[in-house]
Amino acid sequence: MTQNNPLLSQRTAVILLLGALVGTAAAVLTVMGGAAVPGGLLAGGAAFGAGVLFFHTIIAP
Repeated sequence: MTQNNPLLSQRTAVILLLGALVGTAAAVLTVMGGAAVPGGLLAGGAAFGAGVLFFHTIIAP
């Protein structure tokens, strides 16, 4: 028997997608602003975490 349950809910997928977009934008803008690539990756990672928290709060379950 196989069940076709999704791995992630639609809400979770949207929240993670938006977080990834925010993190990518922050990393690119940081590097374009003159910072080194590792600094841009750290900024992108922090922005991803903050974005996921933000979108989790504002998108209703």
